[in-house]
Amino acid sequence: MADCDHNCESCGVENCGSRIEKAKLNDRSSIKRIIAVLSGKGGVGKSFVASLVAASLSRKGYKVGIMDADVTGPSIPKSFGISGPCDGEDGIIYPIESKTGIKIMSANLLLDNEDDPIVWRGPLLGNLVRQFYENVLWEELDYLVIDMPPGTGDVALTIFQMTPVDDLIIVTSPQDLVSLIVKKALKMAEMMNIHVLGVVENMSYVSCPDCGKQIPVFGESHLDEFAKEMHFDVLGKLPIVMGNTKLVDQGKVEAVNLKEIEAVTKKILERK
Repeated sequence: MADCDHNCESCGVENCGSRIEKAKLNDRSSIKRIIAVLSGKGGVGKSFVASLVAASLSRKGYKVGIMDADVTGPSIPKSFGISGPCDGEDGIIYPIESKTGIKIMSANLLLDNEDDPIVWRGPLLGNLVRQFYENVLWEELDYLVIDMPPGTGDVALTIFQMTPVDDLIIVTSPQDLVSLIVKKALKMAEMMNIHVLGVVENMSYVSCPDCGKQIPVFGESHLDEFAKEMHFDVLGKLPIVMGNTKLVDQGKVEAVNLKEIEAVTKKILERK
């Protein structure tokens, strides 16, 4: 329909071809809260932030899972140093646990060769993500972090329509183009009636090793002014730290500990 807002919850049209059936967890799993991490474009560190948020919640004693819904660009397994293929039986898929016990499901954990691309159209990608939610043995989770595909396209829309996302974290970078990209993500969340926890700015600055001065290598951030204009919270501005990049490349993202991410998880916990 031309005037569709893509929010099936508020729609009374029964025979709509765009209606997405709600996904249902298997009877051996329960999830208390779902946190989706989205970026309006690729390359801003969305998966990095999703990984850090999950690791931070896990360190605080919560049972955490990550659903890597960035199906065509899955990076979560490599960041956590895990590989597949994962096992399953009787229609149930077993996630692979990280070193600290975070349950992870990703398209790369279903492949015999992790270098093989997944070249599928939108409906097939949406069906795979549905299986990640319905057929994975998540067991009892306090938090499921969903690493969303970048942008506001078909797969992201499908995820928002079929899963009960509680909060959305938007990840961005300091470039001027950001205001337009973030505005699109904010409007999508508003259309889907999803609560936006706030925005995280990644690659915000580098700290000088000699004097400690913060150097904005990608230009001055205008996020604070934009936040006032659009009425959203700035959850944190993450620095570029070369040591952290090395840890992620080595599959040791759980060893990265940024105080800015601790502030993000504090906001999540305050939303109980």
